[in-house]
Amino acid sequence: MSLKSQVESGIKDAMRAKDQDTLRALRAIKSLILLEETKGGQTGELSAEDELKLLTKAAKQRRESMEVFVAQGRNDLAEKEEAELVVVERFLPKQLTEDEVKEKLKEIIARVGASSPAEIGKVMGVATKELAGQAEGKVISALAKSLLA
Repeated sequence: MSLKSQVESGIKDAMRAKDQDTLRALRAIKSLILLEETKGGQTGELSAEDELKLLTKAAKQRRESMEVFVAQGRNDLAEKEEAELVVVERFLPKQLTEDEVKEKLKEIIARVGASSPAEIGKVMGVATKELAGQAEGKVISALAKSLLA
């Protein structure tokens, strides 16, 4: 089942349950999907990779908004963002722990043959593809730098 049909089904369920937080998050995801499908004259289904990118971007936006709202003392808005983030994360693959990311990076570094910080580009190219949706780019980058240092 495609992400779009899962979201549409979820919207119906959230409307029946009168769950406003879930409904708001699902509508935002559907909006992103529709915008991406019609962008640049495209008319078709998104690939699984594109769907993953959209969801990752949406989750990242929610996290950043939450941080800003907490810093400004707007806990009411931060709670809304957190509720939406939970919904978005339901559609994302399981997030890896820092130790799991470190292990995967060690494997990638060995496979690519990188041995110095100057070769971070090689590692990041492979790591971002393999760990897409499973870990944030910031985390991958920071761990890769520490392993190559």
